[in-house]
Amino acid sequence: MTTSRGRIDKRQAILEGAFTVFARRGYAKACVQEIADEAGVAKPTVYNHLRDKATLFRHAMDAAAQAALKERLAALEPLLAPDDELRVTLEEVGHGLLRLHCDERSCALRRLLYSEITAFPDAVDIVTESGPHRLNEALADRLARLALAGRLGVTDPAQAAEQFMALLTGPMEARSRMGTRPIGDAELWDVTRAAVHTFLQAFGVHRAFGAERAERSEKV
Repeated sequence: MTTSRGRIDKRQAILEGAFTVFARRGYAKACVQEIADEAGVAKPTVYNHLRDKATLFRHAMDAAAQAALKERLAALEPLLAPDDELRVTLEEVGHGLLRLHCDERSCALRRLLYSEITAFPDAVDIVTESGPHRLNEALADRLARLALAGRLGVTDPAQAAEQFMALLTGPMEARSRMGTRPIGDAELWDVTRAAVHTFLQAFGVHRAFGAERAERSEKV
């Protein structure tokens, strides 16, 4: 058991060290010895866990994406027991998601993905499947529950989840200058409130009821 636990810990240290070095140096300039030094292990240990540099890169990207996903799933938890005023909970969740989107590690992950996409086109699928795709599924589930409870006028939860995330993260690439400009918390709240306002204009219950009444009137 101790041996197994130690092997897992070393692998985790290697993946974290690899991501740090790849993010700092880029794939081409990163070397396995530097990764070993960052992880605090011997160079042969790196190869014992991951057979070559390319495999190490893919696994490091996947591990970083999964760690980011875990934090984002936790940020969705308030939607399971929302405030009486749904706007408040959506703003809390939106701000949490946006803060995570703009943290240093997430920005580094996106920059690394963009810079290495030609050499590693499969990295897009690796990161998407371990991150945005699963986050969208989880958010869609929360929105569907709110719709069933009569608190949102959502007919396509997956699309609504996608649009909520787009409203939150869409402005950030330009505002952060591709992740090179830190975004203050006040600005994050401004973007969050604007995103939630627009989302509720489209999917709030009042909107859905209004559309339903208009449809009935047209039939009459």
